[in-house]
Amino acid sequence: MEHFHEPKNSTEAALYEYKAGLGLYTQKMPEIARHYNAFTEECFKEGVLSQKDKQLIALGVALYSQDEYCIIYHLKGCLDQGASKEEILETIGVTAAFGGGAAMSLGVTLVQEAMDDLNQLKQ
Repeated sequence: MEHFHEPKNSTEAALYEYKAGLGLYTQKMPEIARHYNAFTEECFKEGVLSQKDKQLIALGVALYSQDEYCIIYHLKGCLDQGASKEEILETIGVTAAFGGGAAMSLGVTLVQEAMDDLNQLKQ
């Protein structure tokens, strides 16, 4: 019997929704999913840029493109790679310089709420 874990907050629920959707897509389109996953894994490997730097860049791009699932996913990546709250907030500021109000509004709402939610899950 499969064990279901009840999400503790909306951020964790969004991560589960994304993973479930990706799982279904992978079942239906395994070759595309395999190639996509291999490509993104290669892109996020440690290189000249650290994995933390790459996650901060990805968070900025996600904010700019207003992709809520990617915002949460890459915020988690930032935290998992040891990014500080200040580094994340500075990323919001740089993104807002290019993305204007939409990037700022997602940064000062969704990112901060999700950061609190993700940090609570670590406890």
